[in-house]
Amino acid sequence: MADIHTLVREARAWPYEEARRLVDRLGGQAPGKGYVLFQTGYGPSGLPHIGTFGEVVRTTMVRQAFEDMAPDVRTRLFAFSDDMDGMRSVPDNIPNPEMLAEQIGKPLTSVPDPFGTHESFGHHNNALLREFLDRFDFEYEFRSATECYRSGEFDEVLLAVLRHHEEIIAVIAPTLGRERRETYSPFLPVCPRTGRVLLARVAATDPDAGTIVYEDEDGSKVETPVTGGRCKLQWKADWAMRWAALSVDYEMSGKDLIDSVRLSGRICRILGGTPPAGFTYELFLDENGEKISKSRGNGLTVDEWLDYAPASSLGLFMYNSPRKAKRLYFDVIPRHVDDWSRHLENFADQDWAGRIENPYWHLRDVLPRTAGGAEGDAACPSRREVLGGADLDAGGEAERGRSPVGFGLLLNLAAVCNTEDPAVLWGFVSRYAPGTGPEDDPNLDALIGHAIAYYRDFVKPKKNYRLPDDAEREALAALLARLESLPADAGPESIQSEIYEVGKASGYENLREWFAVLYEVLLGQSQGPRFGSFVALYGIAEMAALIRRVCDGESIAAE
Repeated sequence: MADIHTLVREARAWPYEEARRLVDRLGGQAPGKGYVLFQTGYGPSGLPHIGTFGEVVRTTMVRQAFEDMAPDVRTRLFAFSDDMDGMRSVPDNIPNPEMLAEQIGKPLTSVPDPFGTHESFGHHNNALLREFLDRFDFEYEFRSATECYRSGEFDEVLLAVLRHHEEIIAVIAPTLGRERRETYSPFLPVCPRTGRVLLARVAATDPDAGTIVYEDEDGSKVETPVTGGRCKLQWKADWAMRWAALSVDYEMSGKDLIDSVRLSGRICRILGGTPPAGFTYELFLDENGEKISKSRGNGLTVDEWLDYAPASSLGLFMYNSPRKAKRLYFDVIPRHVDDWSRHLENFADQDWAGRIENPYWHLRDVLPRTAGGAEGDAACPSRREVLGGADLDAGGEAERGRSPVGFGLLLNLAAVCNTEDPAVLWGFVSRYAPGTGPEDDPNLDALIGHAIAYYRDFVKPKKNYRLPDDAEREALAALLARLESLPADAGPESIQSEIYEVGKASGYENLREWFAVLYEVLLGQSQGPRFGSFVALYGIAEMAALIRRVCDGESIAAE
């Protein structure tokens, strides 16, 4: 297995490149605290979203790659909730909004829970975050800003912020407007009278006493300690303070935070800390190429994706090209489902140089290897065990995860059959792949369910069949004759060859135009699957009957 470790150290897959930077930075050793700390951040003012998933799954892949390179170094992952932030507005999607109207400005962990299930709104959303992460079996430790501030865990670094108050202001002030620049302080006192987090003018600081004097909302001067949760920090300073206090070694962030990372890094150094290694990922775009916004709701949620596809396809979307802006919309789902299947199939035939560059290797232990997860056998050894010398039954694992029918084919099968009944699709699949059934292949059964849901919501409403013109009808008649001459058990390649020959003989110099005819006339869409494979799945006799209807002048528009 020594060769594998050499390949790991030289691997080009981006998680390994990130891990290698961190290994080099730390000299391959654990820092003084005894472990390497990875961190992801979460703002609990709303529900966990697909960006939260993306950041955790990507960070987990880098953590995993680091452990491959430095197996003797302990690692931890903190999922940190900024739950001491003041509530800025009442969300639109909660019950009892009127009860929160008087809570604006209070820390989220001091705001009553409108759902009535937890001690505060912040605790409620934190519970949703943990439930969200646990759903994917992520290995992490939850940390709460409120607990860290109030317990005194941050006190030492908060006092350092107080000692370097003017230096930190000098870092942030040039980025502010003139009016805000005159009143800026990194400290936000928590008013003992109202409980609100105040954006107040700091009139004086006393590092020896560990206090600040601020102007209260009523104009009075109030002295308060900066420790013990009596103050919190504005977010750039807060981020830097957290890096220093927890000694964070690695944290990702989006492209929109590049300037914030730079400023927080400077503040972290002022506080005597070392900014973590980082990774800047690109932002997700909606169907119109605009940035996805949680408040606008113009993207795709994790639950929506998982309604239409397995979690492995979402993991693949997050793995692919993280530094490239990508459209995160429903139409990207089918390709990622089928791409995942191809990666899984390829894994069995690859040497180790290829395997460690395969997305399956990076996701196999990140997502649950069950139906809806990474579609492998949970009994197979983990990658840590494999790198430690355990035998990976690559062929067996890939075989168990392989689907005999791709997602795109299932979508088109549902479209031609015009059905939302899984039993109908299973009838075709079982004939195409004898011995396969819902009980024998739960992954495929789940995939059929996803395909039906996707067909129902996105394919069926856009179906637009057309009748062929005379030349197209003549070509279809020629294809009908060819299909009827084939044996019933002809394979996809034989069928595809006949389709090619008919297209060439019918004068289609660009065969894409010929396939467009087949898709538009027979499937009611502008694009489609590899047609030979689809005919093999649907059935030669069934396709011949469909073409005969068209040649007889009948439209096969969905009823």
